Amino acid sequence: MSDPRVVLLVGATGLVGTRTMLAAGRHPSRRLVALTRREAPIPRGVRMEMMVAEPSGWPQAVAAIAPAAVICALGTTMRKAGSEAAFREVDHDLVLDLGKAARESGVANFVLVSSAGADVLGKSFYLRVKGEVEAALTGLRFRRLDILRPGLLRGPRAGERRPLERLAVLASPLLDLLLHGERRRYRSIDARTVASAALQFACEKAPGRFVHDNDAILRAARRSEGGA
Repeated sequence: MSDPRVVLLVGATGLVGTRTMLAAGRHPSRRLVALTRREAPIPRGVRMEMMVAEPSGWPQAVAAIAPAAVICALGTTMRKAGSEAAFREVDHDLVLDLGKAARESGVANFVLVSSAGADVLGKSFYLRVKGEVEAALTGLRFRRLDILRPGLLRGPRAGERRPLERLAVLASPLLDLLLHGERRRYRSIDARTVASAALQFACEKAPGRFVHDNDAILRAARRSEGGA
C-alpha cells in the first residue's frame, strides 16, 4: 500500500478549513497537516497533524512538511480586518506569500478557496482583491492550480457574528430559486461541499489552471465522497 498523499491546509480555523479537517477523516489516502498562526482544536476523531508558526516562518514550515498539495482557505472580512489595507494583507499578501512558499518547495497542486464574482476589474474592493490574488497565483505557474469560487457559504462560524450574512443564509432557500443563468454562481452552498471538493482537487493529476463555480464544486464533492 502506498503512503498517503500529504495535503497541507492553511486557514484551518475558518468555516471551510474546519469542514476540511472533518472531511479529511473520510480519506485515508490523504494525510492532512494544518499550518496555523495560533493553536486550534483538532476535531474529535480526526487523525491529522497541526503545526503552529508565524507567517514569517511559513516558508520553512512548508519546506519541512513537504506537501504534495496545498489547500488555502485563508480569508477575513472587512469588518474583522478593520480597514482595506488590513483586509488586503490577509486575503492577498498572506495568500500570495503562502503560494510562493509552496512553489519554492516544489508543491504540485495548489487549491485556493476564492469567491464567486472575483474579478481584477471588479467594482467591489473585496472581489477585486480576490481577483488580484487569483491572477498573482496563476503567475507562479503551479503544475495544477484549482480556484474554487463558491457562492454564499452555509455553515456555523464559531465565535463570529455576521448578522447580515446570517440573514442571507436564512433567506437562501428562496433567494437561490431566483438566481438563474450567470447569477446561478451566487447561489448558496454548504461549506462541507466546498471542503470535499477542495480535497478532491488536491489530488487531481491533470495539469493546468481550473476555475470552479458552484456546479463544478458540487460535482467534485460527489466524486470525493464517492471515493472516500
